[in-house]
Amino acid sequence: MTTEQVEQKVRETLRAVALDRVRAPGDLAETVVRRRSRRRFSQAGGAAVAVAAITVGAVFGFGGGAAERDRPLRPAASPQGWKPWQSDARGAAERGCLVAGSALYCGGSKYDTAKFDANTGERLWTVKVNREGDGIDHPFAVRDGVVFAYRNHTADKEPNGDYFGGTDLMAVDADTGKVLWTAEMPQDDRTDQAAMLIDGAVLANTPSLRTMSALDPRTGEEKWRHTWDKGIVCQRTVLSGVPYLLCNQESEKLDDTDIFRLDPATGNAEKVVTMPGRQQLVGTSGDRMVLIAAKSVGGKDLRLTTVSGSGKQSSHAYRIEGEPANSDIVGDLLISVSWQGKASAYSLTTGKTLWTVPVGVKMPEKDTMAGLAAPVLSTGQWVVYFAGPAGDLSGLDVRTGEQIWRGHAGTGNQKPGPAFWNPPQLLLYEDVLVARNGSTIISLLPGIKD
Repeated sequence: MTTEQVEQKVRETLRAVALDRVRAPGDLAETVVRRRSRRRFSQAGGAAVAVAAITVGAVFGFGGGAAERDRPLRPAASPQGWKPWQSDARGAAERGCLVAGSALYCGGSKYDTAKFDANTGERLWTVKVNREGDGIDHPFAVRDGVVFAYRNHTADKEPNGDYFGGTDLMAVDADTGKVLWTAEMPQDDRTDQAAMLIDGAVLANTPSLRTMSALDPRTGEEKWRHTWDKGIVCQRTVLSGVPYLLCNQESEKLDDTDIFRLDPATGNAEKVVTMPGRQQLVGTSGDRMVLIAAKSVGGKDLRLTTVSGSGKQSSHAYRIEGEPANSDIVGDLLISVSWQGKASAYSLTTGKTLWTVPVGVKMPEKDTMAGLAAPVLSTGQWVVYFAGPAGDLSGLDVRTGEQIWRGHAGTGNQKPGPAFWNPPQLLLYEDVLVARNGSTIISLLPGIKD
C-alpha cells in the first residue's frame, strides 16, 4: 500500500469509525505526514496495518442473571499499604503507563521504562532512552518477572539531523531494571499488534514485515516463526494465550477475511473460518475477537461480529450516531463517547444500545490534539470510569449509565512536550484509580455513593 493510499485510508477510517487508541482529530493524516510526526504515526500503526484499530477489553459480561444485575454497588476499598499520592514523573511517564501487581511501569521522554511503587508513587528504577523518547508507546506487558517495552534501535542521525528510524522490542528484568535482550523490528510499529504475549512466549512482528516470531521471554531466543505470502496483510490478536491471524489480500477490493489459529507451541497454522468482506479487528471481549465491517463505503451502518476461537460467530447491526470522539471495547460492551459529551453502551451480545447518558467530563475541542482517556471498568464495583484532558473524572454504573461518582485529578493544562498527542490515561490498581496526564500521575480512591 502506498503512502498516499495509507493516508486516504486513515482519513476514511478516522472519520467513519474512530475506534483507534490514537485519539486523533480528523486532520490526523495531514498532521502525520510532516517529517517528525511521520515516524510517530508509523509507531502508532505501521504501514501494513495503519487502519486496523485495536483495543483490549476487560473480561466482563452481563450473563450473571437478574440477581447480579440488581446487586448494590460495592464501595471502593484500598489495597493494603496504599495511600493517596501524586507524582510529577517528568521524563518518565508522558508516553503512558501499565499497572501490573503492585507496580506501575511507564515510559517518557527520558526513560523508555520506569518502575514505580503503585502504593506510594516511589520511583524504583529506570531504563534510559536510546536517543529521543518522543514515541507514543509505553511498556505493554509484564509476565513472570519480565517487562516488555519498545526502544529506538539506534542513536545515529541522518545528514539532515533527523534520527534514523528503527524500533527494538525490549525485555527488562522487573526487579532490577536490567535489559535482558532486544530484538530488532522491521518497522516502527508499536501498536498492540506489533508484539503480544502468548502461551510460553512473546509473539513479535520480526524479523520481516510478513513474519510473526515466538520469542523466549527470558532470552529472546526464537522458538518458531510464521510467515505469510507477499500481497497478504494480516491483523493479529490473542485469545486465551492462543494467537490468531486475520488475513486479506493487499488490494482495494473488499475481499473475504481468512482467520487462522497458530499453535502457540509450534506455530502451525490452521484455518478457523472465512468471513465475508474486509473485516477490521477492533479488540477482544473475553474469549472472542470483535470485528467490524461497513455495509457500504463511507456509510454509518456497520456490522459488528464476535468470533470465538473455534469460529462461532454472532453478528449485529451497529449504527454510528453523530461524531464519535472515541470508542472502546470494555468487557461485553462497545462504549463510545460523542463530541457532544454523550456516552453510549452497546451490547456485543444482544446488539442493543443499553444506555446513552452525559459522560460527565469536559470534552476537548475537536481541533486540538487532546483526547479522552480510554475508559476502564471495575469488575468488582460494576463501575466504568472516564477521564478528560482537563482532569475531570466520572464514574457510571455500567448496568444503567447512572453517574454515581465524579472527581477531579488536577492533571489538566499540561504543556504539549515531546509526546504532545498522547491522550490522558486512566488505570486501575485494584479499586484505586491511577490518572495520568502528561507527566503528572495521581492515585486516588473513588468514593461511590450508596
